[in-house]
Amino acid sequence: MTRLKKLLIITAAVLVLPVAAVLTVDRWILYVPGLLLDLRSPTGPNQPVVWQQGPDSPQRSNQPNIVLIVADDLGWNDISFYGGGVANGSVPTPNIDNIARQGVALSQGMSSSAVCAPSRAALLTGRYATRFGFEFTPLPNGMANITTRLDSTIDADFRRTMISHLGDPGVYQIDFNSMGMPQSEVTIAELLKSEGYKTLHIGKWHLGSNNGSEPTAQGFDESLNLAGLLYLPVDHPDVVNARQDFDPIDRFFWSVARYSMNFNEGERFEAEGYLTDYLTREAITAIETNKNQPFFLYLAHWAPHSPLQALRSDYDELAHIENPTERVYAAMIKALDRGVGQVTDALRANGLEDNTIVIFTSDNGGAHYLGLPDINQPYRGWKTTFFGGGIRVPFFIKWPAAINPGTEFMPITHHTDLLPTLVSAAGARLPDDREIDGVNLLPYIKGDLVGDPHEALFWRSGHYQVVIADGWKLQRSDRPDRDWLFNLTVDPTEQNELSSQFPEKVAELNALLDQHNNGLPDPMWPSVVEMPVSIDKPLGEEEQPDDEHIYWPN
Repeated sequence: MTRLKKLLIITAAVLVLPVAAVLTVDRWILYVPGLLLDLRSPTGPNQPVVWQQGPDSPQRSNQPNIVLIVADDLGWNDISFYGGGVANGSVPTPNIDNIARQGVALSQGMSSSAVCAPSRAALLTGRYATRFGFEFTPLPNGMANITTRLDSTIDADFRRTMISHLGDPGVYQIDFNSMGMPQSEVTIAELLKSEGYKTLHIGKWHLGSNNGSEPTAQGFDESLNLAGLLYLPVDHPDVVNARQDFDPIDRFFWSVARYSMNFNEGERFEAEGYLTDYLTREAITAIETNKNQPFFLYLAHWAPHSPLQALRSDYDELAHIENPTERVYAAMIKALDRGVGQVTDALRANGLEDNTIVIFTSDNGGAHYLGLPDINQPYRGWKTTFFGGGIRVPFFIKWPAAINPGTEFMPITHHTDLLPTLVSAAGARLPDDREIDGVNLLPYIKGDLVGDPHEALFWRSGHYQVVIADGWKLQRSDRPDRDWLFNLTVDPTEQNELSSQFPEKVAELNALLDQHNNGLPDPMWPSVVEMPVSIDKPLGEEEQPDDEHIYWPN
C-alpha cells in the first residue's frame, strides 16, 4: 500500500469518526492508531542483523558472562518446575526447569510490579520504579480511550467518567515513545559496561525510545528491539492465531499489531520467521560473536504476551489440547522453552557454560484477559493485581562456577535484587549517589548470610498499594475502598483475609506504606485509565455479584 493511499484512508477514517463513534466505533476507531503508525514509521523488509565482531582470540578475565532471560506475562503455572505446567502439565518446560535444577530456585521470587514497564525499569536499575516516577505503564497512543469505550465490564457511569477524563486537556498527551526511563538512572548494562563488558539487548524494551530512554542510551552497546506486536504476519501460512473478542485490549492489539523490529534505533523492518525463534537465533549469534570477551545479554522475549500466535508446527504437536486458545498459548510456551534450551546449548557449545550466569524470570504474572483460568495457580489474581498471581514469578539463577545445583532459596526475593547481585558477581561497584532497593543475594544463596534479605517490600500503582513485612501482606486501594491483610507464612496463596481480626497489624502496615510513600516523587505522567479486574476469574468467565475486584489504575 502506497503512503498516499494510507493517507487517504486515514483522512476518510477521521471524517467518518463522528458517525462511527455513534454507530460502529469498534469497526473504525480501532484501526486509526495502526494506520497512523504505518504512515509515520513504515515497516520495511527484513534486514540481516550485523552484530559487531568481538575479539578473534580470548581476552578474558575471571568475570562471568551474564545472560538475563525475561519472559513476558508468564504465569507461575505455565512452567512445569513446581509440578504444574500449562494444559494440566501436559506441556513440560524442561529447559526452563533445568536452569533451576542446575542452579538455584528463588521460590518466593517477586516481580517489582504487576505490569510490564515499571517491572522492567526496576529490574534494570535495582530501584523501585516509583523512586523515579516510572509508576504507570506507557500505553500506545489511543489505547486508553479506545479500550475504555469498548470495555463492557466497566460500569456505564464510570465509563462515561473515564472517557470524559481522557478528553480533558489536563490529562497527558505525551507521545508513547517519549514516556521512558530517565537517562539519569543507572542500569545493570551501564555498570557492567564500565567494567569492560559488551552489553547486548534483544527483544522487548518498553522503557522509551527517545530523549535518552532508548536502549543504547541506557548502557547497551547494541540493541535489536521489538518494534511491533506480532509473532508472524496474521495471514502467514505458518501461524495459528487465537483472538479473544471479549477483550478490548486484545481487539486493540490485533488492530495495531505489526510484525516489526529495529536495530540500534534505526528504521523498522520485519523479523525473519516466528518471533520467539528469531530472537533466539539472534541471541545465539550474539553469543558466538562475543564469546572471547565478557558480555551481558538481556534477552527480553515477547512470549507469551498477547496477541496469541503459535507456530503451526508447535500447534500441530499439541492436538490433545481441546481448547484452541489454550492450545495456541501452550504452543507459545513450547517455543519459549525451546529457545531457552537453544541458548544454554550455545553457551555449552562455545565453552562458556561454567562461567556464565543464566537468569530466567518473568516481568509479572499471567494476564486475566486471555480468558485462561489456571495460568497462575495456585495463586489468586493476575497481571495488574498485587495478589500472588500478579507478582509471584519464576526466578531461577544458574552459575555452575559458584552456585551448587539443586539449591532452593525460600525467603522472599525481588527483581531489584538482580542489579546488586550481578554487579557483585562481576566485580563492579554500586552507584553511591542513589538508593538501591535490591540486595546482593549471593551471600544468602551460598549460606554465608542467613535470614530474610528484605525487612519490607513495597508496590504501588496509584491508589492501589502493597507492603510485605515480617510475613504479613497488606493490600489497600481506594476503588474498592478496602484493605486486604494476609499472613503469608501460613497462607501464601492469600485465601484468608484477616484485616478485621488484626486491626493493629493493618494500622502498622499502613503506617509503613505511608512512610515509604512520603519519600517518593509524583509519577512522571498521570494515570489515565482504570480497569476492573476480577481477582479470581479470568475475563470472559461469568461473574457473580460477590466476586472480588480491584480497579487497576494506569
